[in-house]
Amino acid sequence: MSEPISALNGAIYNQGIAEILALDPIGMISIRGDLSAGYLKKPIKKITGLGMPEMRGINLNGQTGIAWMSPDETLLICTYAEVGAHLDTLQNSIGSNHALAVNVSDARAVFRLKGKHIREVLAKLAPVDMSPENFAVGTIRRTRLAQVPAAFWMVDAETAHLVCFRSVAQYVFDLLKTAAQPGSEVNYYKR
Repeated sequence: MSEPISALNGAIYNQGIAEILALDPIGMISIRGDLSAGYLKKPIKKITGLGMPEMRGINLNGQTGIAWMSPDETLLICTYAEVGAHLDTLQNSIGSNHALAVNVSDARAVFRLKGKHIREVLAKLAPVDMSPENFAVGTIRRTRLAQVPAAFWMVDAETAHLVCFRSVAQYVFDLLKTAAQPGSEVNYYKR
């Protein structure tokens, strides 16, 4: 069995106003269906230990989490090695009900943004109000990052994670590097 590698082999940019790091692959399962149904809520709770998130919310517990993606879609986040077992749990619970659980881990690239200016970096690229009042820890946005779809959330006050399609990983990395160039801070989001 081959070892999973990140789309950009751990590429890092740390000469600007924020550090941009391409993370190693993480486990991601896209779940579609009636999010209020017990056959989805129960296995998600069993797997993550967390309840279903509110609209535009993400519930995290270490490397495990569940993110709201749309009214009928969530993203289960886990370690890469756990995906197979979690898929089995979900599919056994779903049974013949109208729902879908799919491993999307290898189709995605994940970045970590770190530093006091990450809100500015993201605000330059996405049509999202990045103010701490409107985009707090526990909030996720599924949006566009310049020309490509992406989703991102705050891990803490100075750390964000961003997910995009693996096929556009280099483009996204280059966008983030450009938005984080030295001297490009505008100091809009004061603490």
